[in-house]
Amino acid sequence: MFYENDDLFMNTIVCLAQVTRVFSGIADSLTSSGLHYAMQESEHYAMTFDFKIISNGSITVAIKSGSNTFQIHYVFSNTDISCDSKNIYYGLGESRRGKWIHLARDINYDLLKGLALKCNSKSVKVKHLTLTGVSVRGHGWVDNVTIASAVHMDHFFDAARWFVDNQDSRGGWPVQVRRLLVPGVMELAPGWYSAMAQGQAISTLVRAYIKSSNPVYLRVAEKALKIFDISSAQGGVKARFLDKYDFYEEYPTTPSSFVLNGFIFSMFGLYDLKQVASGPGLETVTRLYNEGLRSLKAMLLMYDSGTGTFYDLRHISAHLAPNRARWDYHSVHVSQMLQFALMDDDPIFSQTAKRWQEYMTGKWADHN
Repeated sequence: MFYENDDLFMNTIVCLAQVTRVFSGIADSLTSSGLHYAMQESEHYAMTFDFKIISNGSITVAIKSGSNTFQIHYVFSNTDISCDSKNIYYGLGESRRGKWIHLARDINYDLLKGLALKCNSKSVKVKHLTLTGVSVRGHGWVDNVTIASAVHMDHFFDAARWFVDNQDSRGGWPVQVRRLLVPGVMELAPGWYSAMAQGQAISTLVRAYIKSSNPVYLRVAEKALKIFDISSAQGGVKARFLDKYDFYEEYPTTPSSFVLNGFIFSMFGLYDLKQVASGPGLETVTRLYNEGLRSLKAMLLMYDSGTGTFYDLRHISAHLAPNRARWDYHSVHVSQMLQFALMDDDPIFSQTAKRWQEYMTGKWADHN
């Protein structure tokens, strides 16, 4: 059992202890000081905990910034984030009470996100951040309490596991928001799939597989290919340009929009999977990638306006006014061409990248 001056608890913070400790008899109300450890950490702001709380408990981190003191509370609530005055609350989910949780948080970012909600009427600037204490309330177990400079790998595997746990029967991760690409013309109701999201999920899962050698990540990545073979009209992501070229839609609307950057990001995911897949998975991803590559090479220069690039092809597919890519999207197009020039030896990619880079410095295509 922990007490407020328990040296073992103090060492778990400083020395990355690996021994599970039990805490009980501690009030779970946020008004209680709980099991508290005072600290003065001004260099490392990432914290991780493994814990299981069987009551309505919480973990609180106290932060001092200049003359201001804030508290970030991680509580069993379904509200993602809320705040009042100088208290910021992050919901862990009510259903997770009584289960082991691995919590990996960057306290600096959690504070900034909370302040962005305008928790109080005065504008507060974060400077000279110091972690001044951590408190645990309730009844349960805590293990592996650490402070580090970053928790990037924890966040990476949390994302990869989310894809594993939330993939649906079609192999996808549906987007549960309405999307109005062109109101009244190109609209998507909640539950649509995005080829770009699928591709980036595949890239994440491939990297998780490479890092961990866990075949589950590879199986989920290969299952994600199913949606690429389902047409947009049937709720998938595959469109056809001129009934000849397969195109993987970021926004699978009818009529099709043919968004360039989203299509290319989906191709990056297919390329990544092609490097590690085998058997039927390799056959499927190779076919999808090659079909997409054929389309990209045939359609690429339709996105060239002579002074920049088009974001999509709505002016062709829906007879709407052209949708020019603003410069930040144009720069994404340039980066994607440079990446494809490394992946494929067809000069169309390096030549297009060079021309599109020159547009940004005022060297436009010739006119008559």
